[in-house]
Amino acid sequence: MSEKDNPPIEPGAGHHGLSPRQQRDLEIHELQKHARFSMPGIEAPPELPPAPPRKALALVGGFLALLLVAGGLTLTSQVMHARSLALSTERDAVPTVAVTNPALESPDEDLTLPASLQAFEEAPIYARTSGYLLRWYKDIGSKVKQGDLLADLDTPEVDQELNQARAAREQSRAQLELARTSAERWEKLLKTHSVSAQEADQQTSAYRQAQAGLAAADASVRRLEETEGFKKVRAPFTGVLTRRNVDPGALINAGSGTPGRELFDLARVDPLRVFTSVPQAYAPYIKVGARAVITLQEYPGQKFVGAVTRTAEAIDPATRTLVTEVDLPNPDGRLLPGSFGQAHFTAGSGVNKVTIPVNTLLFRAEGPRVAVVADGKVSLRPISIGRDYGTSLEILGGLSSSDRIVVNPSDSLEDGQKVLAEQLAAEAPRK
Repeated sequence: MSEKDNPPIEPGAGHHGLSPRQQRDLEIHELQKHARFSMPGIEAPPELPPAPPRKALALVGGFLALLLVAGGLTLTSQVMHARSLALSTERDAVPTVAVTNPALESPDEDLTLPASLQAFEEAPIYARTSGYLLRWYKDIGSKVKQGDLLADLDTPEVDQELNQARAAREQSRAQLELARTSAERWEKLLKTHSVSAQEADQQTSAYRQAQAGLAAADASVRRLEETEGFKKVRAPFTGVLTRRNVDPGALINAGSGTPGRELFDLARVDPLRVFTSVPQAYAPYIKVGARAVITLQEYPGQKFVGAVTRTAEAIDPATRTLVTEVDLPNPDGRLLPGSFGQAHFTAGSGVNKVTIPVNTLLFRAEGPRVAVVADGKVSLRPISIGRDYGTSLEILGGLSSSDRIVVNPSDSLEDGQKVLAEQLAAEAPRK
């Protein structure tokens, strides 16, 4: 491109009506444009006409509207954030508590207590007469019936005393006969006034004394005969011999004055007596005739059924327990007296009960309370406590299994306070 194609613009040409400063600036601009595009190979861009005034106003209005929308969005975001912050603060001001439900208990429960099995009857057998043991017929473990012969004794001293007593009785009988004859004779003489009344009375008195002497002799003979009968030791009742303490030839003293010299120990093992001590809290549920189940470690899985026959009817002040006796049939003798077992009773009032963990209890001046949550509010409810199971408490009144109670309640909890409840897993009921 040559200078002919783009002639230089003369300053001040075609720009009439402008101020001198505006004309100078326009001339400088045209000169710069002419110098920029006067280089070979470069064409000047076409000049765009100025935008119409109405379109410019539209662009400015759109820009202003965009600014207003952006400001509104920013203001809305700030309001929502402030509201969210207020709700969060309000929510944090409401305490969150863990709640659980009371565990529903069965109306009756199995009461298991240690028990001691004893023979229904047990007696040491002593000799009723002194002598020497000739022989014994039953040893330990022998089952005997009432009246069975257990041992024989040799009693020479008793034999001699019996013979002497029998001889004395014959003397008394002879004296009685003489006294009777004399008394009859003096009665006849008194009728003829041959003797005095005093002498007749003396003979009558001698006769009566002779009668008494004969009766005493008879009693002495009978006593020694009975003592002689104790030479044969017999079983006083049906049972099992649990001990034999003597051997043939041993000197036996009558009675139980010599410790450890009993001949045998005899026990009646059918039925057995089972003794157990029932805690005071369960004493009202133990009734005569109630069913009792006895279990022993040596018979796993087996149950022996008996019945309560009697109780002490008084609480032992030392142990606060009620001594209870159960009669247990033992026809085959499998159960041994002296064994240790467990007695199972069904104890309870027949009323459904609930238990709560001990960490849900509140102690207030008005008495024990639990915090029950309903409709997001706390209600401090009074309760009636029954038995203490250690980790849980029996509640006799004031709660139901559907109530939601606060676990580890704060001492600052108040009646009617709003809380957020989080349910814990329910505990398994006690058996």
